[in-house]
Amino acid sequence: MTPPPLPLNLQGDTSADISVYARQGFGTPLPLKAPFGLLIIDFVNGFADPAVFGGGNIPEAIARTRLLLAHARERGWPVAHSRIVFSDDDADSNIFCLKVPGMLTLKEDSPESAIVPELAPARGEYVVRKSTPSAFFGTMLAPWLAQRGVQTLLVAGCVTSGCVRASVVDAMQSGFRPLVVSDCCGDRALGPHEANLFDMAQKYAAVMPLQQAIADTHALAG
Repeated sequence: MTPPPLPLNLQGDTSADISVYARQGFGTPLPLKAPFGLLIIDFVNGFADPAVFGGGNIPEAIARTRLLLAHARERGWPVAHSRIVFSDDDADSNIFCLKVPGMLTLKEDSPESAIVPELAPARGEYVVRKSTPSAFFGTMLAPWLAQRGVQTLLVAGCVTSGCVRASVVDAMQSGFRPLVVSDCCGDRALGPHEANLFDMAQKYAAVMPLQQAIADTHALAG
């Protein structure tokens, strides 16, 4: 597995500091293992729209995820999608909303909370409704994946530094091997996107672009 490039803020004069990670044993390649599953995090209209919660490289990540989703369906992988949804009366408002009050606009029937049409779930794909960053916290996602035998969970979605990272950490803690598909993840700012890809690759997950992920999983699946 090829390690991800250094994020922009770690290149140049400070790149020597990264040797600390290798010296301390971080960044060990994570062996992938079939069966595979796919989790697509929060690619909803509000996060696709720069005027709401979007921006950065999120549109490009959505476009790449169309290819990943088509591949997962062709291979018969379990597929889960997540979306942030709050009750109409705000009864489930939480600390997340204190930090980002606009999240409370994401109601069940709000257009901004709907999954983008190009990634609309197919019959049999699980839609996780959540009110915190992680798609695992307080949801049935982990048992749903376990029941289907998933060992390695490919992860796409937004934002890389928020809900993607939180879900990847919880996937690892739940016993799944996370594979973050780097060009299928997006963030409203590229600095946090790149820094978090680097950090996840050092501590929690395999990180690779779409074409490598397809090739590597295909080779293991036979």
